[in-house]
Amino acid sequence: MKDPAVDPQYVIWLNRMLAGDKLALAKLVTCVENDSPQVVEIMEAIFPRCGRCVCLGVTGPPGAGKSTLVDKLIERFRTRERKVGVIAVDPSSPFSGGAVLGDRIRMQRHALDEGVFIRSFGSRGTHGGLSRATEDVVRLFDAFGLEEVIIETVGVGQTELDIMNIADTTLVVLTPESGDTIQTMKAGLMEIADIFVVNKADREGADQMAMELRMMVEMKDSAPSAWKAPVLLSQANRDEGIEVIEEAIARHQTWSQAVRQTRDSRAGGPGRRFLSILSYRFSQTLDRMAAEDERFQRLLRKLEEEGANPYRAAKEFFRDPGFGAQMFGKG
Repeated sequence: MKDPAVDPQYVIWLNRMLAGDKLALAKLVTCVENDSPQVVEIMEAIFPRCGRCVCLGVTGPPGAGKSTLVDKLIERFRTRERKVGVIAVDPSSPFSGGAVLGDRIRMQRHALDEGVFIRSFGSRGTHGGLSRATEDVVRLFDAFGLEEVIIETVGVGQTELDIMNIADTTLVVLTPESGDTIQTMKAGLMEIADIFVVNKADREGADQMAMELRMMVEMKDSAPSAWKAPVLLSQANRDEGIEVIEEAIARHQTWSQAVRQTRDSRAGGPGRRFLSILSYRFSQTLDRMAAEDERFQRLLRKLEEEGANPYRAAKEFFRDPGFGAQMFGKG
C-alpha cells in the first residue's frame, strides 16, 4: 500500500500490519490513540479493507464482572479458531492519562496466544464510556484480520450509551447488587441492550432481577419482528452460562443479518462518522487558534473585557473570511 500523503514510516507500518505483524498493529493503535497527524491518512488507507469483523460491546456498572466475562468469551471464540481483538476502556489516570485498571491483567492467560490481541485504553475524559479513538481502533483490528472484536467499556453507569454506535451486539452486564431495575431504565441501558446478563447469579436477588428485566423487555413497545433482548444468568468466574451467552450472541447476529441491521445502518454509518470527524477536527482548530492566533486572542480578550455579546461575536466570526479560511482551509 502506498499513499504519498502518508509519512514513509507509516506506510511501512501499514504494509507490515496488513501482512500480519502485531508490532506494527500496536504502533498504529498508539498513533490513533495519541491522535497523530497521520491518523486521517491511516484510516483513509485501511477503510476499503474494513467491514469483515463482528464487534461485540460489553457494558455495565463497575464490579459487574465484565472483564471475567470477556476472558471467558475469548476462550470460547478461540475454540472455534476465531481471531480475537479486545479493547478494554478504563478510567484514565489523572497523572499520566493512561488506563488505571489495566483489564489486560485479568486476561493475561491469553497474552501468548497469536490469535488474540488485547489493548487497554484510558477514556481520557471522554463521555459515553469509550475512548475517542475506539472506533478507529476497531477498524484497525478489522483491517488486520481480527474476526471477533470485543469492546469492554469503562463502566461509568449512565453514560455508557455510545457503545451502541460501534458494536454489532451489545451485552449489558448487571449484578443483583447493582441496584433495582428502575435504575437500569434511567441509565438508558434498556435501549442499548441486545442481551442482558445477570452475572454473579449465585448471589441473592439474581432470579428476581432477571424476572423483572424480562418483564421490562416484554413491556417495551416494539414491532412484532423486533429483537427482544434475552435475559441470561451467569457465573463467569465459574464458567457457568458462557455457552448460552455465546449462543445468544450468534442468534442476535443472525437476526441482524436477516433484517440487514448492521451497526452502520443502526448508527448512521459513514455519515455519522463523517460528522464526528468534522466536529473533532473543528474543535482542534479552534483550540489551536485560541493558543496561537493573535487576532483570535484579541477577539477573546474583547469579549471578556468589554462584555460583548458572545452570540453576535459568534455570528460575525463565521461571516469573517479570514477566520473562515483558518477553520476550513487547514487540515
